[in-house]
Amino acid sequence: MGKKAAIIHSAIEVFQEQGIEKTKISDIVKRAGIAQGTFYLYFPSKLSLMPAIAEVMVAKTIEIVKDTVDNDASYPKQFEQMVDAIYEVNREYYEILAVIYSGLASTEHIREWESVYAPFYEWVSEKLEAAKKEGAIRQSIKPDRTAKLIIGLVESTAEQVFLYAQHDENEANRQKEEVLEFLAYALHFQNVEG
Repeated sequence: MGKKAAIIHSAIEVFQEQGIEKTKISDIVKRAGIAQGTFYLYFPSKLSLMPAIAEVMVAKTIEIVKDTVDNDASYPKQFEQMVDAIYEVNREYYEILAVIYSGLASTEHIREWESVYAPFYEWVSEKLEAAKKEGAIRQSIKPDRTAKLIIGLVESTAEQVFLYAQHDENEANRQKEEVLEFLAYALHFQNVEG
């Protein structure tokens, strides 16, 4: 692992343990096993780490989603698998996600959110475009815009259960069912082989 990656991963751990406000750069570099001056070669402040931490988590989310989604399944099934994967990421990494949201919201780095999410938007957009070409969803769908809406919807509902509430599995399942029903109506899934 390179020094930049070590800083990012150490920061994730220390932020989770101590919170953003209480964490000092010295805590991060000590955990990373590097000199404090090295930190400043990569980041001007501890809050400037937030987009990098968000990139790590978005990459992790995309990896989990891609590993979960069966590209040979029907499109409704693929979207169900995507929703399940996003809920699983929120269940497993809710503490890190809370750190990211609070860190980004308290800085000017919130503007970088769209660029951090660009690869995920692109992946979902490609799924929508393929489904549209096969006649599996309504033809008026705008894949780029709809991808953002879908990701926003799914992540928001998962966060309601895992970030803001009490990890209630029954509530998580009810939320997922509602999201899937909403997507089925919004996308107007057709019966075609995926």
